[in-house]
This record gives sequence, structure tokens and C-alpha cells, in this order.
Amino acid sequence: MRMHSPSLSELHAFATAARLGNYSLAADDLHVTQGAISRAIARLEEHLGVALFERQGRRSVLTAAGRAYLDAVGPAIVTIESASAHLRRPQPGMQLRLSATPTLFSHWLIPRLPDFSARFPGVMLSFAPYRRDDPLSAPEIDGWLRIGQDPWPAHIAADYIVGRELVPICRPRDLEGASAIRSAADLLRRPLLAHTNYPRNWAQWAAHAGWPGEVPAPAADFELVSMLVQAVIAGMGVAVVQRCLIDDDLAAGRIVVAIDQPVQIERGYFLCRPAGRAPAPALLDFRGWLLEQAALPSSAAPAARENPLAAST
Repeated sequence: MRMHSPSLSELHAFATAARLGNYSLAADDLHVTQGAISRAIARLEEHLGVALFERQGRRSVLTAAGRAYLDAVGPAIVTIESASAHLRRPQPGMQLRLSATPTLFSHWLIPRLPDFSARFPGVMLSFAPYRRDDPLSAPEIDGWLRIGQDPWPAHIAADYIVGRELVPICRPRDLEGASAIRSAADLLRRPLLAHTNYPRNWAQWAAHAGWPGEVPAPAADFELVSMLVQAVIAGMGVAVVQRCLIDDDLAAGRIVVAIDQPVQIERGYFLCRPAGRAPAPALLDFRGWLLEQAALPSSAAPAARENPLAAST
């Protein structure tokens, strides 16, 4: 029987270039050269007899035929990758495959992971790429750290870990002198900086702080917490953020809590898994360790432990 399907390397080059819209980015993602991507897609187009991409400025955009082909073969590529990764895993209980929201991963989880590795040396941690639209069901992933709130869908088992505490932050110098921040009114007179995805954070904090009036519109918004914190450090204004994401900046004295009046919100970070799947032993160890870490006081955070003098400034 004649085979009509192309090679997997060609399909991966095609699907990755389609996802990223750029041959060079696809090459970086697959750890090959841009020329290898170009040649693989050229072979695929010659094999199929149709053009799959067209150039629009610096982007490579799918043609109608390319879009139809991706819709047809894309799910099969994902299935093959997932099944192959699942079979290549070490014996059960030895590898823990996780997917984590980048903000929590970089600001809260990574500084604590050496403690987990020291306490569970037989567990090899492996992290899957974060996908915003992830259905949390891939068989090769044991658990997901995601932001959300109760109730979760019935098919998801979720444990709250951290992130419900919202605090206002400013520069240390903003608490000094005649114009120092001493009250909610002082704080709300400053330029307010907001998170792009959570514009109601300021309104929630002000309502819990007893502010009776309207909350001024933000002077600027930022998509990433790290950018929001840097804007505060630069003197652009004040912000409200989840307390768990700023341990290192507080410990280093780059920012301070403007008013010690935290607000509890419903949203937070959860460890999730499919409810119908028995958790791997390593995931149960990780869950217990996460809950233990979340219960520690902020002064016990890794950044504070490494720099106790900075934490006291």
C-alpha cells in the first residue's frame, strides 16, 4: 500500500511554524536551524502539492489549505506526542510531571524547589509548557498549578495552595516625610497601577479597607506582576498584588507593604488533577509539601532566609 503521510519531522516543523507564525521561532522551539524548518515545510508542500504558508510582513501565515490541513493533523500530532512521552516516563512514582502558571512558578515555586528536592531525592521533577487553554487532562502530566477559585468543575480535583492575600505596595521612600502614605486616602491619591487581567483588584482592596468613594482609574496597567512591581520600584505609582508573589522584592527592600491591611480574595493558586485519576505517589508527596510551604510565615520564605538583613529593612 502506498503511504500518503509525510514524515513526523515535517509535520512538527509545519505545526510549530503555524503556532508561532515564524520559521525562526519554530527553529528555536524545536532546537534546529531555520534552514531545517524551511526545507521540511518545502518538502511537505511538494509532497501535498499545495502551498501551506504565505508571507505577511515578517510573519508566515497559513493559507486556507494550510489551515484545513492543520485542523486535520494537529490533534493527531498532539496524541502521538502525549502517548510517546507517557511511555518514555521512568517507573511510576519516580518522575513528577507538572505544569505551572509562569508567574507563580518564577516568583514563588522555584525558590522553594531545592527544599523539595532535598527532602524527596528520589523524585525527578519535570515541567511541561504552560498552556492558557489547557483542559487539565493530558495523561503525561500528573498535576497542574493554576489560578482560579472554587467551585472547580466536577472533573477537576483542586487543592488551594496560596495567593488569596492581596496587599498594596509602594517604595520604601513613599512611607517617609510629610507626604508619606499613612491611610487608604493617602494611598488612593497616588497614581494607581493595575494588573491588566485583574482590573478590579484596586476596587476589591478599597472596599475591604472601608473606602467610601469611587476608586480612581488606573494610571497604567501591566500584563505581568514582575512588570507591575518594576513600575512601582521606578516610582510610577502604587499597586495591589498577591502577597505570595513579592517575597523576594520585600526581603530585598525594593518595595514595602504600603498599609498593613491585607484583603482576602476568592481567587488563588490551586494544585489540580483529573478527579477520576488516582494521584501518583510523588504527586501526593508534592501536595503535602506545597501545603506545608504555603503555611510557613512570609519571614520563612527562601529570599528572607537568604538575606535576613534585607528582610528587616
